[in-house]
Amino acid sequence: MLAIVLMGPPGAGKGTHAKWMAEEYQIPHISTGDMFRAAMSSGSELGLKIKAIVDRGDLVDDDLTVALVRERLLQDDCKNGYLLDGFPRTLAQAEAFQEMGREIDRAPNLVLNLTCPDDVLLKRIGGRRVCPTCGASYNIHTMKPQKEGICDRCGSQLIQRKDDNPSSFEIRLRNYYASTEPLLDYYRRQGLLKEFDGTEAANNLKIELETLLASYR
Repeated sequence: MLAIVLMGPPGAGKGTHAKWMAEEYQIPHISTGDMFRAAMSSGSELGLKIKAIVDRGDLVDDDLTVALVRERLLQDDCKNGYLLDGFPRTLAQAEAFQEMGREIDRAPNLVLNLTCPDDVLLKRIGGRRVCPTCGASYNIHTMKPQKEGICDRCGSQLIQRKDDNPSSFEIRLRNYYASTEPLLDYYRRQGLLKEFDGTEAANNLKIELETLLASYR
């Protein structure tokens, strides 16, 4: 079973590689960011609370995040594995996830970390554009749509997310280094951590990842 936690700073390429891994290995790609955005779009009281937190560039609290992930992992499509993108983000979440994973028989068996320098991350994030309708992601520097500003899949107008602006990104990056980076040592001690250079060309990195993942099938 492939029960993967995908880690790395915002803009390191997690979304790009999560997409093909989920398709190739037939496991659900579970993005806490997508879960939070769905909650925000619902207009519910909870969604409005999450929106205020995200707009500030801060992290959603641990208890709420763990509860959302637990509910998702209990769904039938996670019985044979999953790919978690954006969770856990803190040591408290990781420890709660470890306990919860054992309890529901969904503990991770592989942690992939993509590394990337800050200046590259800033350029990538500043150029990122997303489709508010179908969720497709583009980059004006490296992955342009066929028609400028328009989604290739559904024809909707592309947008820049509020949390992708430079000021919010700097807060997100500080939060990552302060709260999430210590998780690398946590998973390294468990023998689960494998690290890869996120600045490599996507196709080359895909080959490296496929080589590793083949041993887990």
